[in-house]
Amino acid sequence: MSDDTLEFLSVAEAAQLVGAIQEEEDIEVADRRILTVYSKDNKELCWFDFEEVMSDVGTVAAGDRKEAVQSYILQRIPSWVTEL
Repeated sequence: MSDDTLEFLSVAEAAQLVGAIQEEEDIEVADRRILTVYSKDNKELCWFDFEEVMSDVGTVAAGDRKEAVQSYILQRIPSWVTEL
């Protein structure tokens, strides 16, 4: 396996670790939104580009969007967050 291969936590591991997913402004890039993932003890774990996530999630009924985004992100929490 290459050192460049990104590994992800299982959804169960991610669900135990993640406390919140917040939509925020990217402080480094104007007019860009990100989804910041925080641990249950409010530590920043990682972030996702808002537009990329929404594009990947696709068209979802407004009432199901939050759950679809959460599910998408929980499946993609990198394993390196446990080293923070």
